[in-house]
Amino acid sequence: MEYKKVVWGMNVVIENLETLVQLSASGTMMETATRMKISQSAVSKRIASLESYYDRKLIERHGRRVALTHHGRQLVDKVTPLLQEVRGVFLEDNALRKGRIIVGVSEAILSSWGPRLFAVVQSDLPEVEFEFHAQRSPAVLDRIRAGEYMVGVCTGMADAEADLQSEVIHLEPMVIIPSGLARTGYQVFEPLDVITIESRSGAWASIEEDMRRLKLRRNTSMESFFAVGQMAIEGFGHGLVPHGVAVTLGIAKELLIDLGKEGMNRPVRFVARKSMFARPLIQNFHKALVTHAASI
Repeated sequence: MEYKKVVWGMNVVIENLETLVQLSASGTMMETATRMKISQSAVSKRIASLESYYDRKLIERHGRRVALTHHGRQLVDKVTPLLQEVRGVFLEDNALRKGRIIVGVSEAILSSWGPRLFAVVQSDLPEVEFEFHAQRSPAVLDRIRAGEYMVGVCTGMADAEADLQSEVIHLEPMVIIPSGLARTGYQVFEPLDVITIESRSGAWASIEEDMRRLKLRRNTSMESFFAVGQMAIEGFGHGLVPHGVAVTLGIAKELLIDLGKEGMNRPVRFVARKSMFARPLIQNFHKALVTHAASI
């Protein structure tokens, strides 16, 4: 009985600390309650419990906004990596025991060729239950680090990131949608202004150098490749997008500007925490993705 009380007490402390970390990220009680799927009063009670436990004031209210005190910031900085590790351990053990994989996927991938690839992989691994989430690539990486996703299929991660392991599973060609779908006499290496993805996107870092090499100049940036494509279709300028986006938008191949062998590709990566990458179930998922990605 005493052991159960200790475990229960630890769970309560972890919940309260999770709430403080979420509050530090969101800045409001309402947003924290929404993210954690609890009431605002529960958020307030958890923070009050922490303040009583630590005998320190951890937050300050400024209208609807909430800011951490010096002690609150110190506590969040200390516990965040520990909570990430705890979440990761529970996620790995619980999900893998059930044969379940939680996957974060780049929105552009899951909105184009991703479902087709995952359907083929699912047929190879019928015993595995998959749960997919669409996010921008930086958010996918953050949620893998936080222990919310087990693996990610996304773009833009540097090989040198020490906390995660990644491998390129597909090189997706980039193509140009001509403005208004009008035929052009463009030749590769001619200077050309294009609309393409914004700098905060995970894909930008992987195409920026190639754009300079091909003398493509970004004159307008958008938050998504699908928005880039739609703007190009309606005549707002030439749009540089992944091939899968152009296909999903229904643009005929003969209307696209193919950058040829000298062109550029968007690397698509399989990403996971290093401890997760080594798990046999994850290895099987990775192997199936690599096997079938070449045919998409």
